[in-house]
Amino acid sequence: MNPEHLLWFIPLLPFAGFVLNGLIGRRLPRTGVAAIALLFSALPALLVADLWQHMLSTGTLAITANSAPWIQVTGFVVRFAFTVDHLTLIMLSIITGVGFLIHLYSVGYMAEDQGYWRFFAYLNLFLFFMLVLVLAQNFLLLFVGWEGVGLASYLLIGFYWQKPAANAAARKAFVVNRVGDFGFLLAMFLLIRNFGTLDFTGIFSNISAHPGMQGGILTAIALLLVVGAAGKSAQIPLYVWLPDAMEGPTPVSALIHAATMVTAGIYLVARAHVLFDRSPFTLGVIAIIGAATALFAATIGMVQHDIKRVLAYSTISQLGYMFLGCGVAAYSAAVFHLMTHAFFKALLFLAAGSVIHALSGEQDMRAMGGLRKRIPTTFWTMTAGVIAIAGIPPFSGFFSKDEILYRVWDSSINPGLSKLLWAVGLVTAGLTSFYMFRLWFKTFFGAERFDEHALGATSHAAHAPHAHTAGTNAHAAEDEHDEGQAHSHGVHESPWVMLGPLVILAVLSVVGGWVGVPQALAGSNHFEHFLDPVFAATTHAENAINADQVSHGLERGLAVVSVLVALFGWFVADLFYRQRPGTLGARAAGTPLYRLVAHKYYIDELYNGLIVLPIAGLTRLVLGGLIEGGIVNGSGKLAAFATQAASSGTRRMQSGNIRSYAGWLAAGAAIVILVMTYTVLAHTAIR
Repeated sequence: MNPEHLLWFIPLLPFAGFVLNGLIGRRLPRTGVAAIALLFSALPALLVADLWQHMLSTGTLAITANSAPWIQVTGFVVRFAFTVDHLTLIMLSIITGVGFLIHLYSVGYMAEDQGYWRFFAYLNLFLFFMLVLVLAQNFLLLFVGWEGVGLASYLLIGFYWQKPAANAAARKAFVVNRVGDFGFLLAMFLLIRNFGTLDFTGIFSNISAHPGMQGGILTAIALLLVVGAAGKSAQIPLYVWLPDAMEGPTPVSALIHAATMVTAGIYLVARAHVLFDRSPFTLGVIAIIGAATALFAATIGMVQHDIKRVLAYSTISQLGYMFLGCGVAAYSAAVFHLMTHAFFKALLFLAAGSVIHALSGEQDMRAMGGLRKRIPTTFWTMTAGVIAIAGIPPFSGFFSKDEILYRVWDSSINPGLSKLLWAVGLVTAGLTSFYMFRLWFKTFFGAERFDEHALGATSHAAHAPHAHTAGTNAHAAEDEHDEGQAHSHGVHESPWVMLGPLVILAVLSVVGGWVGVPQALAGSNHFEHFLDPVFAATTHAENAINADQVSHGLERGLAVVSVLVALFGWFVADLFYRQRPGTLGARAAGTPLYRLVAHKYYIDELYNGLIVLPIAGLTRLVLGGLIEGGIVNGSGKLAAFATQAASSGTRRMQSGNIRSYAGWLAAGAAIVILVMTYTVLAHTAIR
């Protein structure tokens, strides 16, 4: 098949899966639903593999597939066009590869859920829109995928639609992302106004052809794009939707956090790097946002008790690292961490789902402990993920995180700021190691803190009322609880349809970073060289490459410091959560600082008081008072008054009094005579 044709099939296949399961999935057996979902998520992965083989064997740097003009208005033309270069290839591989594993895992995880067909239809839809996003050849088509991903996430986060918390979380994710999307829209308007096109090639070649084009309008456009990227990738101040997104089923969390939605902002900055390179101010803003978000989220992750929420704040923090990498124009390092993060974060979420499955729905780590011998496969695979994210060599997270930290230290964009940003990144690395090993020790070590005989009963009792209340509803058969694990009793290992993806992701979490081992550590950094055709033309990237060639000693020294910090985090977690369990929490629990962090710095309350409540009050005043009460109800009252007045006058005319009738008849005749007289006089005057 012609490679250009493959580009069309890659996104269309999961869309076909969505349509089939959406239309007939309800009437199919579960094996049929799963077969459709798996087939239409596996085929795109095979097509991407074929693209890899073709592009590498022929030395092709980019493939583009164009349609007829999609929009054509007075010289402004937008085509429905897809393109693949080396950056897109990596994104496609992550999305289809990790996405398929999550689909496979979901077959076992959602086995007991009555919304089985609906869940897989949404998963395929999510995959479709994410593939459109990364394949797009212009900003407008990218925006279509961008919005579609937002829609799919809304559907999946609110999958248990009978739960008020799930509905609230879905709305929150949708609204917060619309704030970011507003910035993206304004950026597109400015691009049209200044470049007359939204095609990547047209805009980037125009910028490259004008070396003197710096700052100014480019800074304005870049800052607006950052607003959109911050919303999608959950960065300060638009990160608040991501922790609440845990209300969705756990495979959804894995998909959103690892392979799809939250990576979109990083991809946008990397894709538009030509534009960002011309605005050092915007790069500085991105670096500061990334460093602040990484540290801020890591501190909150230290005190969370819900195993999924620890991972959620961990995702926000790791995305901060990627933003930090983009902020110093180390785009390949940011994408490298995006890839390794996809491996170990998908693994961690799916392993957490296996733990939750084993404990029949329990997510609080205070009710876990001692699970390493009860669910050994889950334990060992999750161990690989924990060590990888902690940044301990030779696991994947070490190489990608260390690459970002080194690029930050060596950055020439904001040299006065780079050392401070590096220090923040280093402290964050220590905190990451601490809270991830805290999760590991609390979950798998120490005494068992759960009542095995009571597992599942609580969940059944909690959900029973909903089953009755939903009895007459069209969706009555759909359980609202997560993951179907509430139907099981006793601690048990997950089936192999769930463990298989864990094992594959664990292997990738160990070896996935070896493609990016830098020269300073006796590697050749294949990953960066693979992306050279996309990024190497930039001035900042060239500087970074040159620095890499002359600063190997410095890089090795920084790597040693980074590893020591990660090991210190492990040691502290071991001391307080394995050797002396409970002592740190007992000492810190009553302090103001602990309460501040435990309440997530009261940011949700602050947003609620400063933004949500005033807007809700203003909305009630404008829509409820002025429009509904004044215009809608007022016009109704005015019509009623006019009708009443007219009927009252008519009633007086029909009084039955002969003299009254004669009076009204005379008045009417007088009016007719006056009108006729006026008409004749006016006609005469005109002639």
